[in-house]
Amino acid sequence: MMGPRQEAQPALFYEFSLEDHVPQDHLLRSIDRFVDLSSIRAHLADFYSHTGRPSVDPELLIRMLLVGYCFGIRSERRLCDEVHLNLAYRWFCRLDLSDKVPDHSTFSKNRHGRFRDSELLRHLFETAVARCIEEGLVSGQRMAVVASLIEADANKQNSTPKEEWHASQIDPADAPRAVREYLDTLDEAAFGAASEVQPKFTSHSDPASQWTAARKGPAFFSYSGTYLIDTDHGVIVDVEATRSIRQAEVGSIKTMLKRVKEKFDLHPERLIADTAYSTGPMLGWLVDRKIAPHIPVFDKSGRSDGTWTRADFEWDAENDQYICPEGHELKQFRRNYSDPNRGPTGKGVAKYRGLKLTCQACPSKPRCCPNMDFRSITREEHEDARQVARDIAKTHQYDISMKLRKKVEMLFAHLKGILGLGRLRLLGPCGANDEFLLAATAQSLRKLAKILPAPQQSKKA
Repeated sequence: MMGPRQEAQPALFYEFSLEDHVPQDHLLRSIDRFVDLSSIRAHLADFYSHTGRPSVDPELLIRMLLVGYCFGIRSERRLCDEVHLNLAYRWFCRLDLSDKVPDHSTFSKNRHGRFRDSELLRHLFETAVARCIEEGLVSGQRMAVVASLIEADANKQNSTPKEEWHASQIDPADAPRAVREYLDTLDEAAFGAASEVQPKFTSHSDPASQWTAARKGPAFFSYSGTYLIDTDHGVIVDVEATRSIRQAEVGSIKTMLKRVKEKFDLHPERLIADTAYSTGPMLGWLVDRKIAPHIPVFDKSGRSDGTWTRADFEWDAENDQYICPEGHELKQFRRNYSDPNRGPTGKGVAKYRGLKLTCQACPSKPRCCPNMDFRSITREEHEDARQVARDIAKTHQYDISMKLRKKVEMLFAHLKGILGLGRLRLLGPCGANDEFLLAATAQSLRKLAKILPAPQQSKKA
């Protein structure tokens, strides 16, 4: 038969424990084992006043932010509501049932103030990386790097064409925060100084974001997030926010490799990346530091007409010349020029030429230079490093590296598809950096929780 109507019966006393109502297999239980916030207060001590009303516990704010980024809660208003209602979130944030959840505006005040001034989010991320190293998930031998575009919180309707944009007319004192950050980054290699080319459009709300059509579709404003990962378990060891152009993304590698060396004493034996990172200076920088570049080289020296390519010519480094298959010499200079304008150009590219008389009389001219009086070959400044990368590409280890590179691409797929970071919410370079750091921290903690889950406790009878 039908049972009685269910009605709430108020009680005078309750025996309630959050610990008993959070499932043993909940993700936050595993994550909580690896969250070490013991150093936060000491890290922020100099950024709090010794007088006045007590502030909200910074550890509580960080725990709430971790919940938001671990579960894809993008809005801080919604995050406060979710922590208020969800028992597991309250348990992770060390809030009892009667404890009040901080107001959403508290996050903005702390983020724009003491959190950024103290680089707290960078410290939090590095703490998570240190725990991954401690747990044996990072060897530092093989690392991979890749950048991904993340749409900025800006649109074309609120932008100005480059010929109408005059940054010098902006008064920094009256400008919005994102504009002031843009002006502050004009000389930084990751943003303003990365290239002299100005974007087609500049956003009014976030001028540091890059107008780009790199996805071969409709153009949009974006930032680039670059991950440096250890390929053993796909752990992110560093992250950098940059302008969405190749020069800035490639330059961030040097910053990250130097930082992990200084912070964690990690020096990879090889670096895995895609063709965008195969510039001569980048390959030369890696080879000089004894890092094997497992990077496909973008090479235009090949020919489609069946004639000899540069690879068919032997390089004679001792005499600074090429030797053709017929044994003839191709030299850059055959005499000392008194006019400096006729000497080396200094542009990083050298041109080696054969003698006209020799080439005209050569029986292999139809296979070498059928439409030219003599054969010439260009050689870049870092051609030795490019050749090192070409030789590595012929090895079995290179094939393994190309498969391992998918791990870092999967991290960005997880970032956008699962954690919901397909579009940035915060404005300015600092906002983009904050979001990338928090997202990378959340991914590192989730990685630890997945590989080393919390032990399951037997249920009480």
